[in-house]
Amino acid sequence: MVLSPTDPSRLQIGRAVEEGWAAFSRAPWPFVLFTLLTGALSLLFQSLASLDSLPEASQPPLGVQAVGALVGTVGSVVVSLWATVGLVRGAWTALEGGRPVFATFSRWDSAAAGRLLLRQLTLALVLLVLVLVAGVVAIGAGQLSTALALIPGLVAFLVLTYLLVNQTFLPQLALLQVDGPVATIQRGRQVVDPQWWQVLLLLLVQAAIVLIGALLCGVGLLAAAPLSLCVATAAYRQLFGTDDRTGLLDRPVNDSRW
Repeated sequence: MVLSPTDPSRLQIGRAVEEGWAAFSRAPWPFVLFTLLTGALSLLFQSLASLDSLPEASQPPLGVQAVGALVGTVGSVVVSLWATVGLVRGAWTALEGGRPVFATFSRWDSAAAGRLLLRQLTLALVLLVLVLVAGVVAIGAGQLSTALALIPGLVAFLVLTYLLVNQTFLPQLALLQVDGPVATIQRGRQVVDPQWWQVLLLLLVQAAIVLIGALLCGVGLLAAAPLSLCVATAAYRQLFGTDDRTGLLDRPVNDSRW
């Protein structure tokens, strides 16, 4: 049975949680094992990137630290992309009524990873510009009054919160739609804005799921993290539809459409 929304224009959080749980329950072990694998690799690369944080007596030569930082940073980015692509593919497969296997998650898709990376970098650039502008304005206002310097920071915080909420579905949009980076961000804003508070509530529900997982000695995160993504993907299907326009679920083909 395909899990599809009854109303593609209205976010129903309860239904998203129900569908997300049903999707996760179709193949809990592949979800958990892939999360465990990517989490372990991520920790490994992060440790390589932070060799300079070791006690001074234990630190390797500077050259080794530099190589470790480079390898660790690149490795962390690649693992993050691989994990996101794999989990979204697995969640989408389960929401379509399939039963994903480990290979569903682990298959590398360079085109999908490239699309995701480019859109994440675009959003990061937008956020960076916003922070820099707020910082410059705060410095100027601070020369007039200390109280005035707080206003740009508060405005920047509110705008950042607004943007981060309306870009909740950026991974799914990047992986399943064919819009360019800027158009992807604009589409997220256009669709989410009318239901911004509902999406914020969805994020709080996801945070609660992850928190419950973390409280279970941390081991619960192996299930809570993919479950949270399944819930988000189910919500995405309600708002944006159920079309896979990029062939994310298909076998990889030569595709330069980033």
